[in-house]
Amino acid sequence: LADRSALLGLAIVALLALFAAAGPAVVGHDPDASDFSLSRDAFGAPPGPSAAHWLGTDPLFRDLLARLAHGARLSLGIALASTALATGLGALVGVAAGMASGTRAGALDGALMRLVDVILALPYLLFVTAIGVAVGRADAGTILLVLGLTGWTGAARVVRARTLELAQRDFVASARALGAGPLHVVRRHILPNVGGTLLALATISAGQMILAEAALSYLGAGVQPPTATWGRMLHEAEPYLGVKPLLVAAPGFAILLAVLGFHRASEGLRDALDPAGAELPRGRRLPVDLLLAGGALLLLSTGSPSRVRPPLGSEAPPGAPETPVRGGTLRLAT
Repeated sequence: LADRSALLGLAIVALLALFAAAGPAVVGHDPDASDFSLSRDAFGAPPGPSAAHWLGTDPLFRDLLARLAHGARLSLGIALASTALATGLGALVGVAAGMASGTRAGALDGALMRLVDVILALPYLLFVTAIGVAVGRADAGTILLVLGLTGWTGAARVVRARTLELAQRDFVASARALGAGPLHVVRRHILPNVGGTLLALATISAGQMILAEAALSYLGAGVQPPTATWGRMLHEAEPYLGVKPLLVAAPGFAILLAVLGFHRASEGLRDALDPAGAELPRGRRLPVDLLLAGGALLLLSTGSPSRVRPPLGSEAPPGAPETPVRGGTLRLAT
C-alpha cells in the first residue's frame, strides 16, 4: 500500500477488468454489426467519433468502442487463463526438479532443466507464432493452450531455485527427521513459501500473455474474425494509419496500458515480498512510461492527415497534342 507505483498498476488493471466486464453492456452496440447507413470521408476512411459511435467505426463500419470492450474481455480472459495454466505447470515442474535434485531421482532434474533450456533458447514470440501458424485456424481455447503450454519455463526455473533453497532450511530437515515424506514436505513447507514468488511471476506473465496474444492476432494466427481482439483490430486498422490514426491508437493504447499495469503491479508485489527491496523508494518515481504512452496517444488521436491535392483540371498542359497519341510515357505519383 505504500508503493504508489504498484497502486497505480493495480488501478489500471482494475479499470481494464471493469471495462471488460461492464463495457459491452454500457456501449450497447453489437461488435460484429456494420452500420452501412454511414459513409466514408474524403480520404476513404470510416467516419470518426459521433453521438451514435463515441469512438467512431472501424473500416467495416462496426462500432470501435464496442469492439474494444469485447476485445478487452477476450484478450484479458485468454491472458489470465493462460497465465494460470503456465504458472501451475511451471510450479509443478520446478518443484519436481528441485525435490529430485541431489537424490536418486536426480536424472529427472537434469532432463527437466535441459527441456527448459531448449525452450528458453527460442525467441518466445517467434516460437508462439510458429506454433500458432502450424495450428491454423484457432479459437480462444486453442490460443489459451498454446500460450499456457509454452510460457511455463520461466516459472519452472525460478521455482526450482527457490525449492533448492528451501530444501536446505532447518524446518524442512526437521520435518524429514520426524518422518515426513516428500509430498508432505512439498504441501506443508515448499508451496506455502514459494506462493509469493509465484504470485509476482504470474502478474508479470499476464502482461506478457496479452502481448503474445495480440501478436498472434495481428499476424493472423490468433482468434479468427469476426471475433474482436486488440491485436486483430490493429491488423484491420493498419491500412488507415495515415488517414485515421485513432483506429490504431485505440487498441494499441489498450495493449500498452494493460502491459504497463501488470508490470507495475508485479514490481510492487516483488518488492513487498522481498525484504531486501522493501527499503527502495519506488513509490516516488514519476510515471514516465504512462506519460510517454499518453503523449503518443494524444499525437495519434489528434493528428490530422495530409490534405489531398485537388484533382487536375480539364485543360490540357501547354504543348500537349490536341488528339490522343498512341504510346509515350505515363508518370504516376504514389
